[in-house]
Amino acid sequence: MDVLLPQTLAEALARKAERPEATPIAGGTDVMVLMNADLLRPEVLIDVSRLPELGGWRREGDDLFVGAGVTYARILRELPEMRALVQASRAVGSPQIRNRGTVGGNLGTASPAGDSLPVLAVHDARVVLASAEREREIPWDAFLTGVKQTSLEPDELILGARWRVLHGPQSFAKVGTRNAMVISVASLCLALDPVTRTARVAMGSVAPTVIRAHEAETFLADAMTRAGAWGDPPAPIAAGEVEAFAERVAAAAQPIDDIRGSAAYRRHAVRVLARRALARAADEIAEEALAS
Repeated sequence: MDVLLPQTLAEALARKAERPEATPIAGGTDVMVLMNADLLRPEVLIDVSRLPELGGWRREGDDLFVGAGVTYARILRELPEMRALVQASRAVGSPQIRNRGTVGGNLGTASPAGDSLPVLAVHDARVVLASAEREREIPWDAFLTGVKQTSLEPDELILGARWRVLHGPQSFAKVGTRNAMVISVASLCLALDPVTRTARVAMGSVAPTVIRAHEAETFLADAMTRAGAWGDPPAPIAAGEVEAFAERVAAAAQPIDDIRGSAAYRRHAVRVLARRALARAADEIAEEALAS
């Protein structure tokens, strides 16, 4: 096995152009697991963990860019206002894994169980890719094409993800077989955007890729408008509307039976997660109204 050790992004892209079969490795929390299980035997590894261009995050007006090499531990320390992303980062493995695992790794592995991916989906993130010849941005749902499949070209590397910052209530939660260090059986991210008066719901581990529950989003936004929940002061949503929203979320799921859970259980799980997420969002809206 050859191991390439570029020191700059330009050098890494040049080496990837020369050796497009090279497998990128940063934290190694996915790649090394596969190699240790003898499920992956790449001829070439390209270590991108040393690239300063991938290790930063920055604000770009209303947007936030998070580099592919930013670890979950850094998100917890440095981006506390990104509440759903922080909650997802806290759900990733152990402290050791959070110190090594990266957002770019979740994107590159493209597992439907990737904890950060529902958050990126809720924010309509654009994935930034580059080769020696070009740089391009594509929507998250055009990048994630199937179970552990992406539209990344052989000569490209993931630079990071960019999205518009949302200021309304948002949360992430997942269900697993134990309380910590577990691959999700189902996960859900909810964000409410009071600026556009829209709701956003994304789910993981219930379809071949992370998915959005678009019908449920439209229903919830309309229900909040009918109830006056966007107003000042906000009004509560009727219990029947909450249940109807949760049912639409569950209906959007496309789960399978596997060793971690049945399809029926996954639908039940996202139904429960949807109700809980909406309850937390309502509490947050009410608290902000009282504070103002």
